[in-house]
Amino acid sequence: MKLSTQVKPISYLKSHAAQIVKDVSESRESILITQNGEAKLVVMDVHSYEQQQEALALLKLLALGKSDIAQGRFRDVQDVFAELDQEDSK
Repeated sequence: MKLSTQVKPISYLKSHAAQIVKDVSESRESILITQNGEAKLVVMDVHSYEQQQEALALLKLLALGKSDIAQGRFRDVQDVFAELDQEDSK
C-alpha cells in the first residue's frame, strides 16, 4: 500500500469525516492528510494500528535480544533446559 495513492487535503477530512471512517475501516488502507501542501498526519483503521504496534514491539524485543547477545548476556540453550528440568524434578 502506497500512501501516495491516498492523499487528501485537510479540508477533505473536515467535510467527509464519516465517509473517511467508513472507507478506511472497510479497505484498511491509510490516508495521508496534507495541510498547506505538506504531509501532516495519517488516518488508519484501529486494527491496522494495533498490528503495527505489535510488530514494532516484536522488533524492539529482537533488537534488545541482539544487544544482549552482542554484550555477552546469554546462556546456552542446553544449560537453560537442564536447569528447568532440575526445577521440575524438585
